[in-house]
Amino acid sequence: MQAARPPHANADHPAVPKERVGVLLANLGTPDNYDYWSMRRYLSEFLSDRRVIDYSPWLWQPLLQLIILSKRPFTSGAAYKSIWNEDAGESPLMTITKAQTAKMETALKARYGDDVMVDYCMRYGNPSTQSKVAAMTKAGCTKILFFPLYPHYAGATSATACDAFFAALGKEKWQPIARVVEPYFDRPDYIEALAQSIERAYAAADKRPDILICSYHGVPIRYLMEGDPYHCQCQKTTRLLKERLGWDDTQIMTTFQSKFGPEEWLQPYTVEEVARQAEAGNKNIAVCAPAFSADCIETLEEINEEIKESFEEAGGERFTYIPCLNDDDAHIEALSNAVKENLKGWLD
Repeated sequence: MQAARPPHANADHPAVPKERVGVLLANLGTPDNYDYWSMRRYLSEFLSDRRVIDYSPWLWQPLLQLIILSKRPFTSGAAYKSIWNEDAGESPLMTITKAQTAKMETALKARYGDDVMVDYCMRYGNPSTQSKVAAMTKAGCTKILFFPLYPHYAGATSATACDAFFAALGKEKWQPIARVVEPYFDRPDYIEALAQSIERAYAAADKRPDILICSYHGVPIRYLMEGDPYHCQCQKTTRLLKERLGWDDTQIMTTFQSKFGPEEWLQPYTVEEVARQAEAGNKNIAVCAPAFSADCIETLEEINEEIKESFEEAGGERFTYIPCLNDDDAHIEALSNAVKENLKGWLD
């Protein structure tokens, strides 16, 4: 939108763009490619975040830079290569986030027109939060609604995304007014979108799965003891989903994946639980990942390859991975509803 000199301003006054409201969607991030140096840059940024790994930097950084980052870029790069969107030259998370943003923009502009600007950023990698906040400010966004695309709050996800957002605001000469969309783990429209995706998957199955495993990304148990609400919010999502589906406790359960490091993490661990299910006679299971708004390395590679392999090696016969909600219309509607509620007083 073209900038113009304000009415009654002096002739040398700089042009000012028309005021708009920015809606900035934020996801975790993605490496630029799966080669060694791209992976190393990405993993270094991610694993150096004190919200993610809160050990003393004096102990952690030498271990990270000298040992972990000398090996892990190779294994992580191979995992990313196995799921990479070669046609678009990007990770599936990037492809899906772009699609979510496009649909969100369509939904919001149908209501608000050019008064709203919709874009996305990544906490780690590109496009950075700072670059997108700067672009929105330059485009005339005097107010920004920041939306971390994590249904559940956790210090290692929602909080660090907000840290980056607030830090970016701190670099602006004319700092926009800001709001943050709260976690949506118990919104009825989000639960409905989840339930519909599961009902579709079950309807398409040749045989009904014996149990649905709701696999959430794990965190150390210590975080729960220190006040992080993530564990409780995950449990509530599973409970609400069970109630909406009309199931009993034998048909659905909560597990946690992606354990990293020596500490005890939230349990049961998905990779172990699927094996236990197979050994107990549940040879046909389904797995979904309600904590992820978009399919990524943890779902497409870890769940659909590593966790599936654990199940099959224990005697499991049929493993159904139910994709994340991604840019499903019901999901976009739930996200759009949350945005519209938070824009009240700004645009309505």
